[in-house]
Amino acid sequence: MRIARMLGAAVLLPLLAAAPAAADPTPSASPSEDGGAPTQAGTSFRTATEIEQAQTATASGSTGDYLYWSFPADSGQRPTVRATVKLPDAHAAQTWQVDVYDGLRRRQPCQYGMQTRTAAPGTSSVELACVLRTVRAWSEPWANDPLPGTYYLRVTAVGLTTADRGLPVDAEVRVESKDMGGAAAVDGSLGEPLVPGVAMTSDAEGVDDAEAVLSAVDPDDGWSSGWWSDRWIWTAAGGVLAALAGIGGYRLTRGAGRPPHVPPGV
Repeated sequence: MRIARMLGAAVLLPLLAAAPAAADPTPSASPSEDGGAPTQAGTSFRTATEIEQAQTATASGSTGDYLYWSFPADSGQRPTVRATVKLPDAHAAQTWQVDVYDGLRRRQPCQYGMQTRTAAPGTSSVELACVLRTVRAWSEPWANDPLPGTYYLRVTAVGLTTADRGLPVDAEVRVESKDMGGAAAVDGSLGEPLVPGVAMTSDAEGVDDAEAVLSAVDPDDGWSSGWWSDRWIWTAAGGVLAALAGIGGYRLTRGAGRPPHVPPGV
């Protein structure tokens, strides 16, 4: 009985530890104060403005411009990108689009969301959204799975005529992620996150690793690289439950099928 009580306590402890995390529906990224949010966007991958998740960034531009931002996404996260473009009072029909690229500049498809929308003449704004697939800790080299690292967000108008170019617009973007937990965990991890410039690091004399990294954005808690997920808790709990079931079965069946003890000489 003492062994059974000890194993029962071992089951409850990991379950109680996992309960608060499972009950918290908030995004994995902590909100940032808008006071320090960027107010401009880059015009290419190399000049993309770095933003944190749960931070609202704004920028002014013109129709025909490419507006770029970059943000970090770690394994187990499912990022949602939202963009709002405020248009001038008078304009023709315009089609706006938001695209997301990973650290290797591979375009990542949206699971769902209005990635492309057409604003009718006189419409004051257009809203775009893209929900990416869950970021994986590891993937096959030939696959296009999203991996931990820097992601690029691009907002632009497509199919513009010459007369529609150059109109002033204001853009607002925000990225939030949902933590998918152990259901999205995979075996394996990357050696390094896909951050621009990380492959340039070198142990050669005179090369500073810190200066070789081109991107400074990373998650608040650092890169997890897939080493931990709540799948470990449920795996351990399953093993303990299996041990309890074995002990219980043994106690129920102990002595069954044995002949009664007959004293010698009887």
